[in-house]
Amino acid sequence: MTADLRFAPATGIGSLPGGDAREAARTAKGSFEDFPFLPELPARGPGADMIGRTAGMLVELYARVEPSGWRIGDRPGRDTKRARSWLGEDLDALEEFTQGYEGQLKVQAVGPWTLAATLELRNGEVALSDPGACRDLAGSLAEGLRLHLEEVRRRIPGAQVVLQLDEPSLIGALRGQVRSASGYRTHRAVDRQVVEATLRDVVGVHAGGPVVVHSCAPDVPFALLRRAGVAAVSFDFSLLTERDDDAIGEAVEGGTRLFAGVVPGTDTALSDPAGSVMGVRTLWRRLGLHPGLLAEAVTVTPSCGLAGASPEYARKALAHCAQAARSLADNPE
Repeated sequence: MTADLRFAPATGIGSLPGGDAREAARTAKGSFEDFPFLPELPARGPGADMIGRTAGMLVELYARVEPSGWRIGDRPGRDTKRARSWLGEDLDALEEFTQGYEGQLKVQAVGPWTLAATLELRNGEVALSDPGACRDLAGSLAEGLRLHLEEVRRRIPGAQVVLQLDEPSLIGALRGQVRSASGYRTHRAVDRQVVEATLRDVVGVHAGGPVVVHSCAPDVPFALLRRAGVAAVSFDFSLLTERDDDAIGEAVEGGTRLFAGVVPGTDTALSDPAGSVMGVRTLWRRLGLHPGLLAEAVTVTPSCGLAGASPEYARKALAHCAQAARSLADNPE
């Protein structure tokens, strides 16, 4: 990543309520004229959820829905076909609303460690229980993402594609907190160097393009992600504590951008836009960073996906992100 990389001021995380692909694409493009995103609509059912969508992208690995969750199988079944069909529908809709678009465009997929902590093997245990399965899964994901990014660039040739990897289970994998199928024990923590190397390999498929890692869990490993080569880290700002200060300061000074999730992901009364980014300004002062860097280094987002929100609130939340970002740019101090 180059130190002068800049992201647009605001964007969404990924998921939206409802099941209308065209309406979702219209909302994503209309809310963020200079940084739209490919919406996910999990309300449609299995295959439209983030795990199912990413499972549908895998190459030479297939997954089906079992009562316990998504499980790797031998051949593509109806669940894989449904996931691919919905992704195609969403891409069709986004392509329609981005005719002639030139600018940043974000697409999302589940990262290798959250996928490994969620997808089950034939024995019912998650892939995280088997280092060989983790390697195979990461390799399949990398190839699937490469093909997906090619498809997005073909459909929207003027776009500068940004890849977001969703990794809510990353900390659980690092700390040995992912539960076994029985629920009575947890899987052993994955070595940090293995986690970092795997992420670096997957990040590397987007050659020449920026990758953002999103986690709405506490204790995001900023330093590890920075070493893995991500351009930006996306997180729930409300979960930060002062013990994160050093890692964030080092990340910013090293050129890593922050996607600050400051707007709640479920229906609530929203403060004024300036109030939503007050905590970001406070963090900046606490870190002793130059206020002039603030708008360059921070992109404003919801705290997490908006699938659990009402359609009206989701539209308001996205508009609020854009307004809060303008407030941050106009008055960084």
